Amino acid sequence: MDKRELRSRLRKTRVEMTDRARRTAALHLEQLAVESGLLLRYRRIGFYLPFRGEMDLMPLLNRALWLGKPCYLPVVPARFQRLLRFSRLTERRTWYHNRFGIPEHWSPRQLRARQLDLLFLPLVGFDEAGYRLGMGGGFYDASLAYLTRRKTWRKPLLVGVGYEWQKVEKVPHDPWDMPLDAVLTDKRLRWFKR
Repeated sequence: MDKRELRSRLRKTRVEMTDRARRTAALHLEQLAVESGLLLRYRRIGFYLPFRGEMDLMPLLNRALWLGKPCYLPVVPARFQRLLRFSRLTERRTWYHNRFGIPEHWSPRQLRARQLDLLFLPLVGFDEAGYRLGMGGGFYDASLAYLTRRKTWRKPLLVGVGYEWQKVEKVPHDPWDMPLDAVLTDKRLRWFKR
């Protein structure tokens, strides 16, 4: 099965989930993340806001804010550009919808991915080798491409986030696809050797 077919099948299943199942999964995911110590080990943490049935990170994001962690959300670049910037969540209420209809938070202080310590990435599917199937825009892969040239001091830690049922046997991947360091689901935290 190619990326397009697999993406379509998994997105359809994700959208069909009930709101109750999504909320329950988000709470289980938060509990696993807290128990694993992920939030305590890292300072600058990149999150995302859920879109089209993606795993909801709001309980985890709220926990990180409560712990006093600097939390960042992605800002989609202008058309024909690929590199994400990450905007720090502040008390200032400066929100807007990007060109995909996803809410974004604007702040004057934006970071590049390499300045984050931990980055949670949304996914459509994942496999046991740590490959992630995203939505197909290539924003995260482009923003993290610098990691292919690094053998040491790899930052940020890349943690894919999804539902346990999104695990597939093999994600078709291209040379530019960035493998994950870990995947956090509503059932477990998997680490991959790099």
